[in-house]
Amino acid sequence: MQNAPADSLIGQEYEVEVGPVAHGGHCIARTEAGRVLFVRHALPGERVVARVTEGESTSRFLRADAVEILQPSKDRVEAPCPFAGPGKCGGCDWQHAKPGAQRRLKGEVIAEQLQRLAGLTPEEAGWDGTVMPAEGDKLPAGEVPQWRTRVQYAVDAEGHAGLRRHRSHEVEVIDHCMIAAEGVSELGIEKRTWEGMASIEAIAATGSQDRQVILTPRPGARLPIVELDKPVSVLRVGEKDKAIHRVHGRDFVRERADDRTYRVGGGGFWQVHPKAAQTLMLAVMQGLTPRKGDTALDLYCGVGLFAGAIADRVGDKGAVLGIESGKRAVEDARHNLAAYDRVRIEQGKVEQVLPRTRITDVDLIVLDPPRAGAGKDTVHHLASLGARRIAYVACDPAALARDLAYFRDGGYRVRTLRAFDLFPMTHHVECVAILEPVK
Repeated sequence: MQNAPADSLIGQEYEVEVGPVAHGGHCIARTEAGRVLFVRHALPGERVVARVTEGESTSRFLRADAVEILQPSKDRVEAPCPFAGPGKCGGCDWQHAKPGAQRRLKGEVIAEQLQRLAGLTPEEAGWDGTVMPAEGDKLPAGEVPQWRTRVQYAVDAEGHAGLRRHRSHEVEVIDHCMIAAEGVSELGIEKRTWEGMASIEAIAATGSQDRQVILTPRPGARLPIVELDKPVSVLRVGEKDKAIHRVHGRDFVRERADDRTYRVGGGGFWQVHPKAAQTLMLAVMQGLTPRKGDTALDLYCGVGLFAGAIADRVGDKGAVLGIESGKRAVEDARHNLAAYDRVRIEQGKVEQVLPRTRITDVDLIVLDPPRAGAGKDTVHHLASLGARRIAYVACDPAALARDLAYFRDGGYRVRTLRAFDLFPMTHHVECVAILEPVK
């Protein structure tokens, strides 16, 4: 016997009291019938009309937008960006919240994930519960920090640049992104049309005047002549190999951190906020307190930010091994740290390369895994190496909490945890946890 097809509830409206914030940039509410709603554009304690954007009669929960605010929170402000709001750009989650409230909401998400997934209170994690703004980002309500040094524009069928709507492939055409760094905005991407292009990534290095655009053409389309408002290097994504190829100018940008210049090639990973690399590097070094002669691992090392900082501090008798899966990032890391005989960079996935090294003990470990986290097997391997301190840099509090629970199983406890608001107006947050063996 076949089940009856589920009825779509998209467009259905409910008047609800908004409950606590949840991981993902929304709050939790319940209909009178008890149905769970994940509501965007709302704040805890508000009474709103929520319109369903995803879900059916059989769904475990529904996604919805707050389309009418009946009783606003004292933390609510008018969204400064004209492209923020229900059905519009999906890039920012908290344009409608005061800056201090945004940080408080992120802190509540971190605390909830730590408790639910790792069984840790803030006190047990050595965390005071605050999310710190980056230097220069503490602005009055209604003002928006221009922090995003890398912006991925989508292009619609008419060639207009914009940003994706929330959980959609549809393009919200814009004339300006308020959170884009000045170096991105001054390129004027939004002012011209981009016939035949699927997307454009704009990069403005903060350690130099380097500017770069990476074009992804639609199948069979020819590359346009790129004439922007500022000098810029141009790269393209190959239609068949999906590799990034230089069209003209440099195929890398130069970034600065820890009084060192880092080459970052082919759209490779570098922290997006101008102050993020320096902020995270200092937090990691303060937590690890490297000593002369220490041996260290830098896992998911990218272009070598933490490996370079550790190498400076462990001296000639120390040693650092970095592991990174990206081929171009490994090339850049080796170039960036070529002056250090004590640094070695290996290419490959951490879970595959680390066992092959046959390393059995190490003094320090830093890991900055992708959003999914390091995972149980890798964490248990790291815990077996007996490191004096481990620094875990995390862009996702759920993955961090899961991995902290695995570290606890491996005999490590959290010594301190710090949280940084390096993605203002969005739900994203960066954490640095310092772990040590349980005595």
